[in-house]
Order: sequence, then structure tokens, then C-alpha cells
Amino acid sequence: MTQEEKYMKAAIREAKKAYALEEVPIGCVIVQNDRIIARGYNRRNTEGNTLAHAELTAIKKASKKTGDWRLEDCTMYVTLEPCQMCAGAIVQSRMKKVVIGSMNPKAGCAGSVLNLLQMAQFNHQVEIERGVLEEECSTMLSGFFRELRDKKKRLRENV
Repeated sequence: MTQEEKYMKAAIREAKKAYALEEVPIGCVIVQNDRIIARGYNRRNTEGNTLAHAELTAIKKASKKTGDWRLEDCTMYVTLEPCQMCAGAIVQSRMKKVVIGSMNPKAGCAGSVLNLLQMAQFNHQVEIERGVLEEECSTMLSGFFRELRDKKKRLRENV
């Protein structure tokens, strides 16, 4: 198992926590000096907060842990390509690298819809690695949405 796979597995464990809460299963870990310093998972519905994305939670925890908003020597591992809000926060935090499990063709901002992480116009660009444990990350997400659609269908049928 590669180092990228090891840390993506940790991000997947975080995503499973979101899944257990019936949240979109997105998980994230931030690594510094070969150690996980922060973890996060999607809690948007649970907290009733637009900002409760896995990446933002992990960035906040990593900044607290390091005592600095600059995370220049850190790598983020995230199960789904970041949205525009999270991509902006990643750039602002000066994250060195982002490792992505599966891409998000409808809302991803690390290469799918836009690539906010590597815009030359910004004062910081983030290194990107895509497709680490992609099948496992994609399968978890598609399974979640399939279950959600089935649940909604059953509810409609019972009305």
C-alpha cells in the first residue's frame, strides 16, 4: 500500500462517519510530517450549516493544531473533489498538495468544472494528485445516492 493509499483510507474512514449520519459521505485528513494532524467529514445537514464540509472542518482543526493559518507543508487527502468554497479555502490556507479520491463532474473545482487550485492569477497554487482509491471512493458515493433515491421512492409509494 502506498502512502497516498494509506492516508486516503483514513479519509474514507472519515467519510463513513458522515454516511452513518446519513450525510453525503465525504471525508478528509490533513497530513504534516507523515502524521495525520486533522480529520473532517461532511456534517452539513447535522449542523444545519453550509460551511460544515469535510475540508473546512479539517482545515480549521489543522490550523488550531499548528497554531497557524498557513498550512504550507501539509497535504490534504479528500474522498471527493473539492467544491468552489473548499477549493478557495485550500488555496487561502496555502496547502501544499491535495490528493483526491474521485472527481466531481457537476461541482468539482480541482479540474472538473474549474481548477481553482491551480489558477496562475492567484498568489498560491496547489499540487494535485487525482484518482487515489478512486473506485472505493466513487462506489461509496454512488451507493449513498442510490440508497437515498430508493428511500425517497419508498416514502412516495407509502403516501
